[in-house]
Amino acid sequence: MAADEMGTISWVDITVEDAAPLRDFYAAVVGLESQDTDMGGYADFTLTVPGSGHPVAGVCHARGQNTGLPPVWLVYFNVPDIEAAVAAAKERGAAVITGPNTDSEGSGGYAVLRDPQGAAFALYQSAES
Repeated sequence: MAADEMGTISWVDITVEDAAPLRDFYAAVVGLESQDTDMGGYADFTLTVPGSGHPVAGVCHARGQNTGLPPVWLVYFNVPDIEAAVAAAKERGAAVITGPNTDSEGSGGYAVLRDPQGAAFALYQSAES
């Protein structure tokens, strides 16, 4: 995930039980290439623009830190302070699905929540924040 302007969408990914067939689906339908992302015992996948290696999305297994995430495309919104943003979301009726998690390598932290209407979304704080 890249450090972008606060409030912008920095990443999008999907978590499913078996990520490899879904990776292949999006490669065939959209024309994206795939790079393995080592998750310590298994691989998730980063979908990339053909020929450039530019990452555009992730396809993840519902394992490890992704256990319990819903099988939807999650958007990750940049925030300057993950703890404060999660607290503000909870005060306004959001439910925390996971996090805040600050164990991701090179990451300031992320959390996955459901908004007051039930839609899943993620918050992301860059390590540079």
